[in-house]
Amino acid sequence: MVTSDAPAVEPRDRRPDALGDLRVLPDEVICSILEFLTPRDVARLSCVSSVVYVLCNEEPLWMSLCLHRITGPLQYRGSWKKTALLLEHTTGESEELCRKQLRFDGFNSWFLYKRLYRCYTTLAGFNFDKGNVDRKENLSVEEFHCQYDGKKPVLLTRLADTWPARHTWTTEKLLENYGDTSFKISQRSSHKISMKFKDYVTYMNLQHDEDPLYIFDDKFGEVAPGLLKDYTVPYLFQEDYFDILDRDQRPPFRWLIIGPERSGASWHVDPALTSAWNTLLCGRKRWALYPPGKVPLGVTVHVNEEDGDVNIEAPTSLQWWLDFYPLLADEDKPIECTQLPGETISVPSGWWHCVLNLETTIAVTQNFVNPRNFEFVCLDMAPGYRHKGVCRAGLLALDEDSIEDVKNNISYDNNDLSYSDQSRKEKRVRTLETGENFEDGQTENVVSKSYNLWKHGFSYDIEFLSMFLDKERDHYNSPWSSGNCMGQREMREWLYRLWVGKPGMRDLIWKGACLALDAGRLLECMGEICAFHNLPSPTELERLPVGTGSNPVYLVADFVVKIFVEEGLEASLYGLGTELEFHCLLSKANSPLQNHIPEVMGSGILYHENGSYKIVAWDGSTIPDVISKCDFLLEKNKVDSFPFGIWNNQQYEYRKAGMSTFEQVNSVGCTKIWPYIITKRCKGKIFAQLRNTLESEDLLKLASFLGEQLRHLHLLPHPPHISLDIIESESDICHTNGFMEAVPDKLNVPAKWDFFIRTLNKKKNDASSRLKTWGYPIPSTLIEKVDEYIPEDFAKLLYTPKDENDPSKVCKPFSWIHSDIMDDNIHMEPCGSNSCLNGASVDADLVENAYQNGSNDPEEGKSWRPSHILDFSDLSLGAIVLSMKRIYWELSLVYGTNYRQQSPGKLSSTPYGAS
Repeated sequence: MVTSDAPAVEPRDRRPDALGDLRVLPDEVICSILEFLTPRDVARLSCVSSVVYVLCNEEPLWMSLCLHRITGPLQYRGSWKKTALLLEHTTGESEELCRKQLRFDGFNSWFLYKRLYRCYTTLAGFNFDKGNVDRKENLSVEEFHCQYDGKKPVLLTRLADTWPARHTWTTEKLLENYGDTSFKISQRSSHKISMKFKDYVTYMNLQHDEDPLYIFDDKFGEVAPGLLKDYTVPYLFQEDYFDILDRDQRPPFRWLIIGPERSGASWHVDPALTSAWNTLLCGRKRWALYPPGKVPLGVTVHVNEEDGDVNIEAPTSLQWWLDFYPLLADEDKPIECTQLPGETISVPSGWWHCVLNLETTIAVTQNFVNPRNFEFVCLDMAPGYRHKGVCRAGLLALDEDSIEDVKNNISYDNNDLSYSDQSRKEKRVRTLETGENFEDGQTENVVSKSYNLWKHGFSYDIEFLSMFLDKERDHYNSPWSSGNCMGQREMREWLYRLWVGKPGMRDLIWKGACLALDAGRLLECMGEICAFHNLPSPTELERLPVGTGSNPVYLVADFVVKIFVEEGLEASLYGLGTELEFHCLLSKANSPLQNHIPEVMGSGILYHENGSYKIVAWDGSTIPDVISKCDFLLEKNKVDSFPFGIWNNQQYEYRKAGMSTFEQVNSVGCTKIWPYIITKRCKGKIFAQLRNTLESEDLLKLASFLGEQLRHLHLLPHPPHISLDIIESESDICHTNGFMEAVPDKLNVPAKWDFFIRTLNKKKNDASSRLKTWGYPIPSTLIEKVDEYIPEDFAKLLYTPKDENDPSKVCKPFSWIHSDIMDDNIHMEPCGSNSCLNGASVDADLVENAYQNGSNDPEEGKSWRPSHILDFSDLSLGAIVLSMKRIYWELSLVYGTNYRQQSPGKLSSTPYGAS
């Protein structure tokens, strides 16, 4: 008989029996695994046991499942489980699955408890002091630049007092004016999510998330233009070097930020090491900041060795304040402040910062580049990885050998730099992570060591940071970090526009160009080329390369100098060799096309040997001695003329198609040999500069011109086909490495067709990854669907015998293809009312655009006609059907629509079918 004095029986621990073999895994690991399942599978798995039921009914889990699968606007249905199941079209089933949850005793989880606490905690009872960030009012521009800009954060009061946003940016007013407007949502999923503002307000009122969704929209000015009228850029931040770019060219720079209590931004450094200002209109924000190079506790920085992309793993803002902040010694705590409505905080370049919304907040922020951070932005864009890690993590980004090198150049304390537990492994900067044991007595020691290493060994100085640049990499021939705020070509254009548009800042701009473009070495090369060919030396205006092409191009007086560097020496030689052979054939055939191709004034090979530059002239018909020493040339003894001409280029393309993009770049390494070509400079502008201003009549001229000149290109004879042993030796080999499909029945086709088809088969396997590497201007939505546009069988598309009994007769002729007729490779010249102004004399100081390829004409409102086609270095030989599809694509650039929906006969008197 049980009496009242009997001890209470503790419930038996359910976990071992309920999880079976999974009991050895921590709860956080099991929860992470569950995120890889589908919502239906998680719902079914919850029936396995009581403990699995608890794990499978967590709201943070269902939030993750939902956000990773949603496509299109999001509507929150009161719980993430219900929202996710409705997305799975389980209308009737979801009501049953979302009934009141069951409760079980005998199962305790510290991990789940902490997550539940973070979901339901409120911040009203937490005590936050004013902090230790300076608060200033009525700062002059000079005082701001001297005391704070690029140096330390500051809270600025009364900058927004006259803004309409001080009264109109409330939840109620925004709901009234923009309730049906969709805004971008920030969250930890790679998917792009948006919500109508009225749906987002409903979510804010209902949610209990540990990391709530918040609006973080860089396109708010486009979807809600009225919001831009509600504020102005404060007078202290008016200078922004990105302003020189067109709106659609500049990287994201302004954001609308709206979030509920507990939401915020986890630890990060602003992109491209830009600076920022953030003005709060409603609510309160708590800021924590660390100087550059001081990695916050709980944060891990990964730097990709291939392209320098930086990835930061950090706990949520709320989690950091609750779990990590209490562990810090006083000397290791961040700089802190509480931002109040109407206040603006300035965050300097490279500073780590974390933001926690103490209540529902509404804010606007903008990033900018000015003279104080310009060089850091250029440095961050430069190829390589080591300097990017050092910029963000200080000396923690270095291995032991690199730290020893730094010790010899800076002041340090041996006691602070002699330990090895801060060494960088696999180029990963690591501090303590979530889930580790902080009660082992080592936490304070590690944090203090990290602080001392930063304090005594790191300098956020451009001269110090540039020490860690990879001197052997260059802007044109290195993988570009996907995390950079703009592409390689856009970076060149930006720097050139600054060079032309801000002559008073050229000393600073030149320093940035040397960091990002290796402009100093390229200018040395240009000086040697000009001296060898008796060209005038580049003027100050001509010191930077122009154009958004893949190789550096310089405009010097009446000449255009193109230095081949992309993809290394071998690819450069084939590019120049193909162009030179094409010009030779063009002249022999006396084709009308030669009247619309810039005249070649010279070509050669520049190389660096024994400490000095040397040049040999080269017309492409032989193998210079400096090249014969290289080991990449195949079948040297079998080549009669143009060893790097079109057919050997095709063979090179075939080999290259079997390599990944990264292998192509790294297989050539860094060489000190640069092929180049000099052509006559055209008058006028390239089409890229004019496409938005041309009249319809000018567009018709362009369409007719393209059709006529490409017809001449297709009719041009090609050189005799040479023996390609590589094709014969591989024709029956089935590749299984993903680069080439197994060969079916051997095609009974001419060798040149077999060669061409096999090259295309190789290239199609990683078409999407190649296009992603190329980047802008190809939309990501098209890249994702590129495989749908690629034919399954190139042989059937390209090789169609006229007579099935005689497969040697090919229906489609073999012809030249210009693979790069982009908008910056079509040149236009101005026309008067009666005649064209072919010889307009133009002052070089009037050059406007980074991609300027010819002399600019100062007069506006003129008519334009196409005059030249540029860049024949990537010519190929193949089927006209492919070149015609290229024409359709180019004309869609001209007309901004799908040209295939139009009638070619209405655009040009030249019959396209004749080509």
